[in-house]
Amino acid sequence: MRTLTRAAARIEAHTPAHRDRALDGLRALALLAVPAGHWLVGGLTRDGGGGLHNASPLATFGGLAPASWVLQMLGIFFLVGGHASYLSYRRRKGSARQWTLGRVRRLGRPLLGVTAVWALLLPLLHYGLRVPADTLHTAATLVVQPLWFVGVYAVITALTPYCVRASARLGAWAALPLIGSVAVVDFLRYGPYGDAMPSCLSLLNLLPGWMFAYQLGVSWAGRRIGRRGAWLLLLGGAALFATLLLAFHYPVSMVGVPGEARTNSHPPSLLVLALAAAQSGAAILLHDRLARALRRPALWAPVVLVNLSAMTILCWHQSAMLAAAIPGAFLGAIPGLTTAPVTVGWVLARLAWMPLFAGLLVVITKYARPLEDPWKRTGAVRAVAVGVLAAGFGYFALAA
Repeated sequence: MRTLTRAAARIEAHTPAHRDRALDGLRALALLAVPAGHWLVGGLTRDGGGGLHNASPLATFGGLAPASWVLQMLGIFFLVGGHASYLSYRRRKGSARQWTLGRVRRLGRPLLGVTAVWALLLPLLHYGLRVPADTLHTAATLVVQPLWFVGVYAVITALTPYCVRASARLGAWAALPLIGSVAVVDFLRYGPYGDAMPSCLSLLNLLPGWMFAYQLGVSWAGRRIGRRGAWLLLLGGAALFATLLLAFHYPVSMVGVPGEARTNSHPPSLLVLALAAAQSGAAILLHDRLARALRRPALWAPVVLVNLSAMTILCWHQSAMLAAAIPGAFLGAIPGLTTAPVTVGWVLARLAWMPLFAGLLVVITKYARPLEDPWKRTGAVRAVAVGVLAAGFGYFALAA
């Protein structure tokens, strides 16, 4: 305890006085919700040959769906991202193009790192340790699953200069065309002419759907959203959320459920934006109170540690679960780890496994965290090799 107390005190001493602790706290909360959500709904089942396959408990336990309302915090993440990008963009010393390239490189390094490392692990696991091919296909899918977010976030980050201009002209209303666009596409998909619409129409929601909260964050940072606007977001988002569920029968779960024809998240539906609006309003209203709470070194230190490893946590959390599940598959059917998620016992067992997953993620983060830093010693040949490995792993995962 003394060691932890001294470490917290050192972090407190090195924190600049102007640091917005509430933003870091919100980012940490949204980040930790990602592994918590994936570990809770990311069931695995073992076949007769020892191979692991994906199986979601949401297919059996529909009552768990409301938990996704809490664990789906990407709206908060994009809100904070837009706020931070606005401030960073305003402080930039070079051109807008240089700023954009720098931000995109920061996002790309961890993604290339995790996929390149897994590309090297696949033959070792299969030929050296005899891990079944089905397990490797499942593992590749799980590793790639959260990485779509990085690509979308990078594109939206590149659009920051346009978000700043839109906010300067329209304030908080700059986000209105985005939610309007998603509403129109949802009407076309699910309205009276839905059967005549091509399935690819839903892709039109991908960019505006996730950009909505980011634009709100930009407007918030530019002081274009105050407490009145925050209350409007909170109450309006909550009212829209309830209306979509009760009157328009949107799926209850914020994540995809196997066997269901409709999904809210891939790409985002209007329900996701309603939740993001309510979350954003609550975050803005609670900002000052959260900032005061994080003045306590014991609370502030873990927030700092999570933020320092943000992309590593996002990219490697599924690997932590697999680090337990793949060896477990050799031992047979283990409740909550390699058994089908069809009983209440599985849910309780999975909750018991989650501290181990967290511990494994801490260990992985210790060694993977340097991949977030600039690759100063990486020459052209190594950079090309990393790119080829990452592309190969991506092809394997998507082809699976």
